[in-house]
Amino acid sequence: MAENGGTDISGIAVRARALVKTYGPTRALDGVDLDIPVGKVLGLLGPNGAGKTTVVRILTTLLRPDSGEAMVAGHDVLADPDSVRRAIGLSGQYAAVDENLTGFENLYMVGRLYGQRKAAARNRARELLARFNLHEAADRPAKGYSGGMRRRLDLAGALVAQPSVVVLDEPTTGLDPGGRLDTWAVIKELVSDGTTVLLTTQYLEEADQLADSIVVIDKGKVIARGTADELKSEIGGERLEIVVAASEDLPAATRVLAEVGVGEPSVDDHTRKVDVLVDGGSKALIEALRRLDGLSVAVLDVGLHRPTLDDVFLSLTGHTAQDQEAHA
Repeated sequence: MAENGGTDISGIAVRARALVKTYGPTRALDGVDLDIPVGKVLGLLGPNGAGKTTVVRILTTLLRPDSGEAMVAGHDVLADPDSVRRAIGLSGQYAAVDENLTGFENLYMVGRLYGQRKAAARNRARELLARFNLHEAADRPAKGYSGGMRRRLDLAGALVAQPSVVVLDEPTTGLDPGGRLDTWAVIKELVSDGTTVLLTTQYLEEADQLADSIVVIDKGKVIARGTADELKSEIGGERLEIVVAASEDLPAATRVLAEVGVGEPSVDDHTRKVDVLVDGGSKALIEALRRLDGLSVAVLDVGLHRPTLDDVFLSLTGHTAQDQEAHA
């Protein structure tokens, strides 16, 4: 079992202060601070190249910062990296699986490397294979696994030693919706058992579902932090969305929403949807429908929605997470 001794008595499992890392003229991290209380999930969000993986590599002792300090499970990542490694589990962006070994052999090997006795390593491997729905493929070479299966096996490997801190760098990338939901369930189970989780993700709904708090970084700097609700409240208001029956009514609908809303409406020609940020909530919705009826614009659907994390992302970074993924 991974060592839990040395956990910070203040109740903070992971703490970073003023982390700086440069690569030539590029400043990958520019003074990043973060705290993760024991047994909580911190979601680390940001565009590609923002510095998320650099933070992960420093906290897991794979990379030394140019300056700053970090503590993980009560151990200094620079002064005592061995203790940090014994206390953590890591699942990176790409599955670290030995393709020539079976699923069982991969997990058994990890257990033995952590110093588990043979029987304990065997039992833990079988337990995790069942937990990640890999038991039927347990004795097949991993080279025959699908991408999603390898991803699940890699995540299982990060949990073999029952670490007190788990670092998940985009853990559900490449998984189908079912695999993603299964992984979310495992993460929630970990936290319920008191495990601390650092989660980087490109899926904003994942952070919304799992993270107790969120840190958004861009160009190596923290640009926002708080709970999902706090971040959503920062951009204010709600979004009014309407779908018109005919494409020729889109210009009129856009004008009406511009009049009742705040800022420029967003228009989707394909779905005939127009949406805009509003301050008045239900009053803005009623006024928009009154004006559209006066213009004889037929409305198929209408809705009022709270801001999403994607709205926050757009507000903070200038583009949505979908734009980010497409660019990548």
